[in-house]
Amino acid sequence: MTDANRLLGAFWVVTLVLVWAACGAPGDAAPGGAPAELDLTLANIHRNNAGVRGVSISPDGRHLAVSGSGPDGSGLYLAARRENGGFGAPRFWLRGSGPAWAPGGDRITFAAGGQVRVANVGDVEARPLMDRMEGVRAPAFSPDGETIAFYSTASGHQDIWLVPADGSAPPRQLTEAAMSVDDPRFAPAWRPNGREILYVSNASDYWHDDLWLVDVETGDHRQLTRTLMAMSTPVWSPEGDRIAVFGTAKDEYWYEDLSYIYVIEDLEAGAEDPEAGTEDQAAGVEHPAAGVEHPESGAGAAERIVDMQVYATDAAMRHAPSWSEDGAFVYFPYLERGTMNVWTVPAAGGVATRVTHMEGTISGVSHTAGARSLAFVHSSPTRGGEAYALDLMGGVAERLTSFSPSWRSAVAPREIAFPSFDGLRIQGFLYRPPQWEEGAACPALVQVHGGGTNSYQQGLNLTEQYLASKGFVVLAINYRGGSGFGREFQDLSVEDWLWDQARDAGAAADFLRTLPYVNGRVGIYGGSYGGSMSLSAISLTPDKFDAAVPMRGAYSKLNTLEYTDRLGKIFSVTGHGGTPDERPDTYAKSNVVSRIADITAPVLLMHGELDRRVPIQNFENAVAEFERLGKSVEVKTYPDEAHGFRNPDNRVDMYSRLEEFFTRHLGGCAAG
Repeated sequence: MTDANRLLGAFWVVTLVLVWAACGAPGDAAPGGAPAELDLTLANIHRNNAGVRGVSISPDGRHLAVSGSGPDGSGLYLAARRENGGFGAPRFWLRGSGPAWAPGGDRITFAAGGQVRVANVGDVEARPLMDRMEGVRAPAFSPDGETIAFYSTASGHQDIWLVPADGSAPPRQLTEAAMSVDDPRFAPAWRPNGREILYVSNASDYWHDDLWLVDVETGDHRQLTRTLMAMSTPVWSPEGDRIAVFGTAKDEYWYEDLSYIYVIEDLEAGAEDPEAGTEDQAAGVEHPAAGVEHPESGAGAAERIVDMQVYATDAAMRHAPSWSEDGAFVYFPYLERGTMNVWTVPAAGGVATRVTHMEGTISGVSHTAGARSLAFVHSSPTRGGEAYALDLMGGVAERLTSFSPSWRSAVAPREIAFPSFDGLRIQGFLYRPPQWEEGAACPALVQVHGGGTNSYQQGLNLTEQYLASKGFVVLAINYRGGSGFGREFQDLSVEDWLWDQARDAGAAADFLRTLPYVNGRVGIYGGSYGGSMSLSAISLTPDKFDAAVPMRGAYSKLNTLEYTDRLGKIFSVTGHGGTPDERPDTYAKSNVVSRIADITAPVLLMHGELDRRVPIQNFENAVAEFERLGKSVEVKTYPDEAHGFRNPDNRVDMYSRLEEFFTRHLGGCAAG
């Protein structure tokens, strides 16, 4: 993936001042005074955790910017390429995150405080180029380095604006209503000739994510693609004659994490009439799952799916492809059974092969055509994010940082599989408490991940580590419909949400009760889609669970869809094959509120009141149904939280409540 994907840059990263030889031992002292070890407490997990969150390699490969929290605080660290190859130790540079490099590799730009800011290599502070604006994000230098394109919501939409890279003039708006205001997934992509910018827009239809081109001087724009739904920021080939983008087909389900790689060619097709086909296209499509008509006139550029034996992992639109220097190959991340690696495939199609061979998971990748190196953030089940670099000539990736602490009592989980109700084998990761070695019998928990088509990955999962350290046997499951097991496995839950998936969770509870160190009492928990799964599992399989903590879940789409943000709407409507009026039987399956009468386990519901992805109305509807039925339910809401809880105090409070609730209802470990 390239640094064109600015979404990854929203996370803070840290680099370390010295490189540990041979990757260091867990108990080694970290350089620069950073803590070498931390106790596994909720306070440390949510307030004191450090690590790398993102990397960005310069176009010429001479520098690597590392974002995160390290020995000298949070911000950007800078590593320079050594004469004998590889990168030196990253050193603290300045406060900032999510940088984009200038073409010459001498400057960066990033967004902070509603401003676009710029810093030269060697500066200790970035300078703002403009007054504050609403929703400023994803800045990108033009190929000549003279102009910066960025997104802002000042127009009431996600629109592209331009500002001189020296700040000599105020920003000017380039696009009009390019994307819904609540959909900040994509970044602008300059064409190598500097005359046009490529962007993702829903201008032709609210439900579509099409590729468009806008002329930098005139503002004239035209739609390039018709058949795909973009799942990443698009990336230009080195010559500017092709585009690579992750995507799904509009006449298929809107899959997350298992995308096609599209190569867009014949870019000038339909350029004579910028608006050709737009109205027909919009009229021909009610929603992406209903099928797409492609009018012959003004059909746009050629959209070719790269033929290969695997898929690309967009990671909820945080990853993007990148090109080799000669434009012959495309690099991409791919998730298999919870493990992420970087792969490459001929742009013309063929056999995809691995570039990296690592256990664990990758949360960020940076590669530019001229860099000849690949940088990424990697984490393992016992260690958080660190920066790595790999020479594309081959070899072993070099770890550049040691920002993430070692966690006392953290132990890698065991990968297992168990049979579900229909014989399908479901992958799980089993975390065992220290008491099991002493012959004790302990309560158990089933963890269900968020994102119905996402996956539980083999990175550092500190919530499960913490609960295991407190005496719970925890089984995190990759239920049917998730990524990392092929398209057929992912298809199992399309239009069947929260039904057989929830029965997989019930089978996980059965498996846990067969273990000699489980006391027979089992709870379930999860957030977002995992919250929906938790409530659904105890309604469809009420005899399997003794307690449940659903968090931030969608419990009925029937009367909450209108309050949901655009991404949530797309997931809901495509996943159900239409709207509630069009597909009432499908929505009935995911309407967990209608099954609350069947619940017998005690429940603790928690939700953020500002949530737009899963609006608070879901929580309110569920609570109202519990009360109507005279059923007891414990509740907690957080007035200042949206879908992803940002306040560490609130996260500590939420998981403290979860721990206390399960301890009260499931008991503790007892000597065997």
